[in-house]
Amino acid sequence: MLNKIGSHYERQESNWVAEGGFGNETVVDRVPADMMHMIDPSWYQFPPMESMWYKWLGVTIFFLGILSVVGNGMVIYIFTCTKNLRTPSNLLIVNLAFSDFCLMFTMCPAMVWNCFYETWIFGPFACELYGMFGSLFGVTSIWTMVFIALDRYNVIVKGLSAKPMTTKLALLQIFCIYLHGLFWTLTPFFGWSRYVPEANMTACGTDYLTLTWHSRSYVLVYAMFAYYLPLLVIIYAYYFIVKAVASHEKSMREQAKKMNVSSLRSGDQSNTSAEFKLAKVALMTISLWFMAWTPYMVINFSGIFQLITIDPLFTIWGSVFAKANAVYNPIVYAISHPKYRLALNKKFPCLVCGKLEDDRSDSKSVASAQTTISEDKV
Repeated sequence: MLNKIGSHYERQESNWVAEGGFGNETVVDRVPADMMHMIDPSWYQFPPMESMWYKWLGVTIFFLGILSVVGNGMVIYIFTCTKNLRTPSNLLIVNLAFSDFCLMFTMCPAMVWNCFYETWIFGPFACELYGMFGSLFGVTSIWTMVFIALDRYNVIVKGLSAKPMTTKLALLQIFCIYLHGLFWTLTPFFGWSRYVPEANMTACGTDYLTLTWHSRSYVLVYAMFAYYLPLLVIIYAYYFIVKAVASHEKSMREQAKKMNVSSLRSGDQSNTSAEFKLAKVALMTISLWFMAWTPYMVINFSGIFQLITIDPLFTIWGSVFAKANAVYNPIVYAISHPKYRLALNKKFPCLVCGKLEDDRSDSKSVASAQTTISEDKV
């Protein structure tokens, strides 16, 4: 198989040199014959990308894959092996890390190898599996983030009146997340849209260039349940979290003013309030998620509505940028966790930056805020 692809590659390279440039060659010309039926005619208008871009893409996705696998693997290891981190709520963080780990574990090796050959070399079925896994673990990560946001909303906003998270409830949520993801990612195998090579033919994804409404409808409905709805829920949850903490902070400042003290917090030596820290985490969470997936969403909608001409280089970088979300999710959700930092310092002290004492005080401060908010509601 690889020898056949290699000889095809050399033959196309010779033709390119003989013609003194790209000539009539297109980005599709190196695709194996058994995959030509999956190629949308729109890609034939583009010349091949320069080899330099394939190298950059291969190197980029390789290092993203290493960072994601190591980072998420470390999160899974520490959260499962540290006794005080094995809580029902943290099962969602472990699931997020597992989903992001699987995303890059299934995406990275194939794309790096394809960048070396400058086309997809693993055949039609592998292309469909690649597209399905990318879509499955992407939507799983997004909805895990939604349930993490709702759990924080439940604890901080509802307080003591909220139903506590249990292991059974967390596992049920995770089961529903994967069931939801499998529904949307398996439907292309049964005729609603399809998975096809895209951009520079080194990756595969959902077909967003076929202009029939049968194909368009999948992208539109899938976007509603895998992009817009999760984003709205996350914004809703964090809006009320910040609002609740802000209200608590305001009452504490007013009480401190009446008592002629600077602060009611024991050990609060920082000018940064819990309100600001929580708002910053919320803003970072929403912004990074939005930044990662919006370019790829724009590409999909540009394809189905023919809003702009999407060239292979822009499209493939949009896909890579979305996959990069798997790298910084562990940083936002796990590294910001005070107890995780303490466990990380114990197991991998060389990776911890900053003062752990501040983490402990922050943990107490947030816990105090949650308790006070809850008491105010009772």
